[in-house]
Amino acid sequence: QVQLVESGGGLVQPGGSLKLSCAASRSIDSFYTVGWHRQAEGKELELVASIPRGGTTKYSDSVKGRFTISGDNSKNIILLQMNSLKPEDTAVYYCNAEDLIEYGRDSRLDDYFGRGTQVTVSS
Repeated sequence: QVQLVESGGGLVQPGGSLKLSCAASRSIDSFYTVGWHRQAEGKELELVASIPRGGTTKYSDSVKGRFTISGDNSKNIILLQMNSLKPEDTAVYYCNAEDLIEYGRDSRLDDYFGRGTQVTVSS
């Protein structure tokens, strides 16, 4: 069973930085995609950033140029460096990983999420 455990959230002032970390229970290279989502109070879950295996990292328009996602394969960790934080970045941040399961002509994606870590940007 896949386990993802986030850490690094907290309270930060506008313009500040935080680094989120996600420890995976197996090699992050083995996943189809790894990434971060967030959910602000009263809003839907939003994809923040992702790294598809062998592909190009993707960012939501709202964080592009401010956030950087990376992976440390030696430690099975997914990182999210967040700079120039804004109050609208306040949310619970969830680490996410996907497996692509292929069987015959069909396939499916199995999604895994951590429990989340709260990020609050406020003066």
